[in-house]
Amino acid sequence: MRIGTQASYSGGFAQTAAEVRDLEAAGLDLISVAEVYTFDAVSQLGYLAAVTERVELLSGIFPIYSRTPALTAMTAAGLDFVSDGRFTLGLGTSGPQVIEGWHGVPYDAPLQRTREVVEICRQVWRRERLQHEGKKYTVPLPADQGTGLGKPLKLINTPVRDRIPVMLAALGPKNVEMCAEIAEAWEPIFFLPERAQSVWGEALAAGKAKRAPELGELQVVNGVSVAIGDDVDHLLDAVRPGLALYIGGMGARGKNFYNDLAVRYGYEAEAKTIQDLYLDGKKDEAAAAIPDELVRLTSLIGPESWVAERIAAFREAGVTTLMVQPLDGSREGRLRTVETMKRLAG
Repeated sequence: MRIGTQASYSGGFAQTAAEVRDLEAAGLDLISVAEVYTFDAVSQLGYLAAVTERVELLSGIFPIYSRTPALTAMTAAGLDFVSDGRFTLGLGTSGPQVIEGWHGVPYDAPLQRTREVVEICRQVWRRERLQHEGKKYTVPLPADQGTGLGKPLKLINTPVRDRIPVMLAALGPKNVEMCAEIAEAWEPIFFLPERAQSVWGEALAAGKAKRAPELGELQVVNGVSVAIGDDVDHLLDAVRPGLALYIGGMGARGKNFYNDLAVRYGYEAEAKTIQDLYLDGKKDEAAAAIPDELVRLTSLIGPESWVAERIAAFREAGVTTLMVQPLDGSREGRLRTVETMKRLAG
């Protein structure tokens, strides 16, 4: 099992890059840079490509709506070039609040757009002349939608790889099925190993039945909060606000994908309570309402023996990479967490 983490938001970026180099030396396999309505991830990934040698780089995640498909392909090829073939293209749909509220474009047809974006990217990486006629994207642009001067072009440069790995962040059954069909990797959220099969098993199986052999086995990349020690149970409470934010506040009533996931896990009443409290401004009460079981089983908080057991449970459920989120916020603590996780993951 591989161990990754997300680049820190805190401090200056020079300090973050220096820490990533230390983590690479400690055995870190993968570093992710987030892109929401933050600084862009591309500039930071390019910087990290220059100062690292082995660690893989991941966009976590590029929203499909914020770049044209061709620019997404160019960006991925460029990052793969400057990293000498160490880049994975993490894509996702984000949500209406960010896409319409920040980017100012309609949040429509997320599944169809994702499928077409991936198709276009792979065509660009193969250096084919770009011609795509889809339900959402037509390239070149037809004459009745533009000047009529567009013509099929191909990428000038030869990419390091003609198939850059694609990771899709997906939660709903249809999204997960499509991911298992077309992507190299899948990023779920709040992954609960004991219930993963009941929630996602059917969708994964349906997608894998249509999967092209050249894609290989579907990789599963899962983020998880980590605190390892004999006296760390109090840190379970540090996980609650994040769960409450997503289950309660990421979206409106009736349009919150993370709340839907909690319901599918079997916490229907709790999910409604959490959302009602959060949207009423009672964030502390919403955090307190997060089920203890959900907190404990979706994190790695406890003594080494417990964490080792949980790593085995994640592995058994199909997780191939754990993206650790150390709850020890110090640089030394993050380094120690990665070293211990590498040892326990074996």
